[in-house]
Order: sequence, then C-alpha cells, then structure tokens
Amino acid sequence: MRRADATTLEYVTSNSQNTRHITLIDPAKQDPNTAANRAMVAVECGSSMIFVGGSTDTPDEVVHATCQAIQEAFELRTFAASQDPESDESQWQIPVVLFPGGAHALSPAADAITFMMLMNSNIRRFLVGEQIRGAPYLEKFGVEALPTGYLVCAPGGRVGEVGEAELIQPEDSDLVHAYALTARMFGFKILYLEAGSGADSQVHPRLIESARTVENLTLVVGGGIRTPEQAALAAQAGADWIVTGTLTEDAADLEELRQRISGIVSVL
Repeated sequence: MRRADATTLEYVTSNSQNTRHITLIDPAKQDPNTAANRAMVAVECGSSMIFVGGSTDTPDEVVHATCQAIQEAFELRTFAASQDPESDESQWQIPVVLFPGGAHALSPAADAITFMMLMNSNIRRFLVGEQIRGAPYLEKFGVEALPTGYLVCAPGGRVGEVGEAELIQPEDSDLVHAYALTARMFGFKILYLEAGSGADSQVHPRLIESARTVENLTLVVGGGIRTPEQAALAAQAGADWIVTGTLTEDAADLEELRQRISGIVSVL
C-alpha cells in the first residue's frame, strides 16, 4: 500500500537515521493467505517494506495472487487502525514491491518494482533483455519502477548461477566502488548488493563500505543475513536497507517469525 504523501521511490530513498528492514516473501514458498499473514507479522515487528519475488520460475498468476492478498490484508489493517484512536494507520501504509526473477513475475497489484540491471551478468538477458520484455506491461499496469543496479557477490547462490554473474569477491572493494559509480552515472537511484538467497555467508562489510562512499545511491543489502549480529554488521558498514527472506520461509510458525524479525529490527 503506497503512502499517499510520496512516491515509492521517494519513500525508499528518503534519509533515515536508522537502517530499515525489508521482508522478502517468495510466492513459490507459501500460499497467498500464508504470505499475507507473514507480511502482517513482519510489519508489526518493524519491517518497513515487503518484497514479493525471488524464485526464477514463479508464474505471474502466483505472484499476483500473493501481492493481492498482502495488499488486501494491509488495507483491512489500515481501516481497523483508522477506527482506533490509539492506533497508527500509517504503520500499514508501506509499499509492496516486486523483486522479480524475470519479466514473467509481474503483478498490477504491486506498488512498485525493483527495475534491475544485473550489472555483473555475462548475458544480455539480465542486463536489458528481461527489462525490455517487462517494461510494456509495467507501463500498462501503472507499477512504479525503482531504478536499481544489482550486483551479485560471492557466494552468489542460485541467482549467481542463473544470471551467469562474475561474482564479486570480498577483496574486490575497488571493483564495487567502480560499479557503484557506474550505477549512479547510469541514473540508478538504488544499488542492491546480493549474496544470494539462502547463502551461507553475507555480503562482506568491506564491500558495503566501499559502495557507501559513492553519494546519492540508496544501498540495499541482502542474502545470507539470518541473525541480529549479521544484520548489525551490514548496517554498521553503511546499508540503508537490510533484506531478509530465508528466515521468513524457515520459521516454524508466526510466533517464531515474530521473534526472528524483531531480533533483526532491534539492532538496526
């Protein structure tokens, strides 16, 4: 649910004293109703944005059903809060943003999309091909594009394999700096450093620090972050946003999910 007073891009790139948290929900990993319940718990625990996506082969009807369920849940919670003088309805007015594996995973129910170039891919498809396929639909749907440079860092995981990425290694600080400069010169507003879904290690802090030295880029960091300690490392290195997804999928129930997300948000 997009905030009425700003575009999603303005919301994402606005300055914040603290690093903010994004909960990534993969539509392929649960049904839409479960996804909506998880999204509501995430917001209650302090997540400031919901990403929907992740898997490379999820059909658009599944993505759409998930976005729709989350939006409807947020609208109901917003209405309920508006009837309670002690509640803050703005808590539920946060963006639901597509984090697509390709042009097949789109939905008009989303507020925005991370419109990404996989900058260190070796194939045209993820540099511009999927974007060309998806752009006409996004224009038709009225889904806001968030111009994003996307870099896959070691270990890279499945996204590194599918995207045929030349993985950025922990020692590649100068290379990340050059990529960040390139992203800004292309006009991207967001730079996403990704270690890979379910990665056994996170993006190295020195890579985050190197990217942070480039001004006028909002820095998003995800992959391999499962504990408050890992989240704190990324935040201290300069991440504007932290993305977690696997800890949502692995939670045994909503109470465990609540504990996990609250633990992450508490250190940001």
